[in-house]
Amino acid sequence: MSHKLKLIQAVIGIAAMISSCQMQGKKDAGTADSATYAKGTYGYDLDFLKKNDSVLVLKNEDGLAQIIVSAKYRGKVFTSTADGLKGRSFGWINYKTFAADTDSHMNAYGSEDRLWLGPEGGKFSLFFKPGTKMEFPYWHTPKAFDTEAWKVVSSDTKKVSLTKDMDLINYAGTQLKIKVDRDIAILDNATIENDLGVKLAPETKAVGFKTDNSLTNAGTIEWTQNTGAPCMWNPDMFTPSPKVVIIIPYNNAKTAKIATTDYFGQIPADRISYKNNVLYFKADGKSRGKLGITPKRAMPVIGSYDAENNVLTIAKFDIDNNGLYLNQEWRTDREPLSGDAVNSYNDGPLANGSQMGPFYEIESVSPAAFLKPGGKLQHQHKVFHFTGDKAALNSIAQKVLGVSLADVEGVFK
Repeated sequence: MSHKLKLIQAVIGIAAMISSCQMQGKKDAGTADSATYAKGTYGYDLDFLKKNDSVLVLKNEDGLAQIIVSAKYRGKVFTSTADGLKGRSFGWINYKTFAADTDSHMNAYGSEDRLWLGPEGGKFSLFFKPGTKMEFPYWHTPKAFDTEAWKVVSSDTKKVSLTKDMDLINYAGTQLKIKVDRDIAILDNATIENDLGVKLAPETKAVGFKTDNSLTNAGTIEWTQNTGAPCMWNPDMFTPSPKVVIIIPYNNAKTAKIATTDYFGQIPADRISYKNNVLYFKADGKSRGKLGITPKRAMPVIGSYDAENNVLTIAKFDIDNNGLYLNQEWRTDREPLSGDAVNSYNDGPLANGSQMGPFYEIESVSPAAFLKPGGKLQHQHKVFHFTGDKAALNSIAQKVLGVSLADVEGVFK
């Protein structure tokens, strides 16, 4: 082989190496690859979801803060990141459900924000057919917000608008024709600061998004306290750790009851604590329990802190302290308008040892939609995640939730 030919081959080889590196760099910057990104990162989840869905990705200006929205999977915000593709994925995704057969009770794909309609239980339940027992075999999530896709009205890199028409029958036998609209937008840091009244330190990494949800009576009958009415319900699912604590501030309203703590049996005393108008709830994914704060006591904010991974999460939402909220318990012997406005759930093993998660949820609920035909009810729900310097996160927690991270970490020791 001539010296000239060897030189030509060397040049071609170098060019191929440069091209390969450039292509890999472009892939890392713009797309996810499960061979590149570790499980638990946003890039891994983006790659996984792209294999199952034509997802919509919203980004802020520098591309570090991103969220993944799905119309196919009921208008969910599946997950988010504050640090690009290699950053932590904040939402809980139930990978095995995507390959499983459809479940008649509920298809738990996960997501860090979804819109459900309630009530789940009670005299006006949407999850039990009229006359059935309120027990698990008869519990079914309506297909309209469990398995059916939603329509994209418009979308760009900052906002997605979705809509869904629903025709449901409640436990009282009332047919409810409903139009649901949902706008999802990513928030820049200036908006996050303004919404929460905080100043982000340079070393703090943040992502935030808002969902503007509305429910319209699309039928011909008025929804009353006799017919029953639906409500909007935003559950946010996150991955637990042994050191996750949910933080629920409540106010000083002079009512006998602060919280409902027996949705699925009484929550053990060592997993819940009340201190200085804050309810703390252990969220390690090891003991199934749900609680709710009554409307009179509820504040428009709830949070969690994962001390193991140094992640502070905050949800902020609309609250009507004088509103009528639907009871969602799996029973009909309680007043149907005695429901809670803020909820939280910690997953754990069922009696047979099986478990859906583990995950934990923080949730907000709208008042009952007592609407005339054509009437509309709106409910806004926002989610924020912060990571980085712990002192900076502590400042945010004190400002927004009224607690220090030291308080949070020490409450169950």
